[in-house]
Amino acid sequence: MLIGIAIVVVFGIITICLSIVITSQKEVAVIQRFGKFVGLRRSGLTFKTPFIDWVAYKQSLRIDEISVDVETITKDKVSVHITVAVQYYVEDKDQSIINSVYELSDFKSQIKSYVFDSLRAEVPRKKLDEVYENKEDLEKAVKGQLSEAIESYGYIIQNALVVDIDPDASVKEAMNRINAATRDKRAAEEEGEAAKIRKVKAAEAEAESKRLQGKGIADQRDAIINGFKDSIGAFSKDTGIKQEDVMRFVEITQYFDTMREMAKDNNNVIFMPHSSTGEGIIEKFTAANVVSDKLKNNNV
Repeated sequence: MLIGIAIVVVFGIITICLSIVITSQKEVAVIQRFGKFVGLRRSGLTFKTPFIDWVAYKQSLRIDEISVDVETITKDKVSVHITVAVQYYVEDKDQSIINSVYELSDFKSQIKSYVFDSLRAEVPRKKLDEVYENKEDLEKAVKGQLSEAIESYGYIIQNALVVDIDPDASVKEAMNRINAATRDKRAAEEEGEAAKIRKVKAAEAEAESKRLQGKGIADQRDAIINGFKDSIGAFSKDTGIKQEDVMRFVEITQYFDTMREMAKDNNNVIFMPHSSTGEGIIEKFTAANVVSDKLKNNNV
């Protein structure tokens, strides 16, 4: 009797366990009966007919990603390796889930085939530089073709990202040399422009300096002339000495001052008279003596 009760209890427990279906969040359990689809069970605790119904498959509704590597050639005959990351998920609708499970036997392989076909049709239309510059065009082409072909099977293509464009090693080396030469050329141009600016600014500074020096000398001469003019006028008025004699006196005095400055600390200076006879100097020196005598007679 006890054995019979124990058998019934065990059988009941097994029946209950086989009736329970526990499904994780973002998953859907596909139920089959003798190999035929009979229903779906969403996340949480659900039930099925024991012994005859089985969980044949659990379809994930989370976003998944597959990486596809494609070797192709550009319009300018450059071999290039392109990596595309395809992000996809199963649409959360009963029919879409059923189609994703039963319509495609190897979904990832079929995605790779579509990506290969799309890139090998699109890349040969572009040169290598255009492939780099118009990466978004490749992404749009791949996503468009995949969406059109895959969505009928319940899959949604969220993104098709071109994550790497890797040309042949010899091509990369040539590109690096071109980039280096371009940078060197630009650096040389900048250095030349900087040197030009420095020279222009130095010339402008020198010209300004000379202009100011010339202006200073001119102002100095004006001041000297005006000073002489006032002094000679007053001196002639007080002493009765002619202005011509005073000018000769000043001239010969400046002449000897100039010679003294030129001979200072320089033993190699040779002085020559203004003329072969030296009459100009003698006449000026005589005039200077006359003025000096007049100054003495006037007690100046």
